[in-house]
Amino acid sequence: MGVWNVVQRLGESATRYSEGLSQYHADSRSEGASTREAPPVVVLSVDGCMLGMQVRTQRRRRQGDEVLPPLPPVEEGRFHDVKTGVLLLPSERVQTSPGRHSVVRRFLVSCLGNADTIFARLYAQLRELGWVSPDTVVVIVGDGAEWIWNRATMFVRRCEILDFWHALEHAWAFARLNYGEGSQQAAGWVHRMAEDRRAGKVEEVIARLKHMRPKTPELREKLEDLIAYYSEHAGRMHYDEYLRLGYGIGSGAVESAHKQVVHARFRQAGMRWSEAGASRLLALRLLLLNDSWALLDRLPMVSVA
Repeated sequence: MGVWNVVQRLGESATRYSEGLSQYHADSRSEGASTREAPPVVVLSVDGCMLGMQVRTQRRRRQGDEVLPPLPPVEEGRFHDVKTGVLLLPSERVQTSPGRHSVVRRFLVSCLGNADTIFARLYAQLRELGWVSPDTVVVIVGDGAEWIWNRATMFVRRCEILDFWHALEHAWAFARLNYGEGSQQAAGWVHRMAEDRRAGKVEEVIARLKHMRPKTPELREKLEDLIAYYSEHAGRMHYDEYLRLGYGIGSGAVESAHKQVVHARFRQAGMRWSEAGASRLLALRLLLLNDSWALLDRLPMVSVA
């Protein structure tokens, strides 16, 4: 219990620091780090995942030898959304082997909150690092979720990229239905789609889809959905240009962050979290993974209920 209390108090202190940082940088009058050496381009990737929450509203305490009653059953849908974002510089992306790149340095941001909260914290981290100036282009990589693109507009100079592999999943869904699960024809069709999109032939891909004549209502509906999806995100699918500029076209960095920040610590077998406990441990885990653990020496040890 002594270790538990220390972790809770340190976690609460780190959580308050993170929240205070967001509030401070949200004020246009506040001063961020110097932007004299701000990079010309910074990549921001963001996504969300679900975390299982506890069925009780507060921690149960045993009185003497009292036997605690069993917990109520876990209700359907008792989960909380965890948003995670990654900040990195394209200039620090190195090629470790043909076709495979690694990131030299990255900064992780996560919160048990809504879309506005994660973008506020991402912006605060950018200002704290001195990575955003009036001339910096912010590259936003996302999976097509509207909450990402609706908030990307906070950056005036931006480049929006639809995750290449997420877009390919939509093509696979139609190919499996049209050509059969596991068929060579489906694989060949998707491969051609992938090569054309990687080459920047977005309009040609959409035109070719429009000339297809599915035989069943189900196939026609699936094809219309695919055309609508590609048409809506056509401006975010100039992958040849993104690769030439070194931006990258996938959201692998944030998928990896999910595994390290959330899955490895919060989604083990049988784990359920209170909102306060998850927020506190998330804050501590970010300090550890961002190599900022020494910051705890400067934070006050706060009391928790």
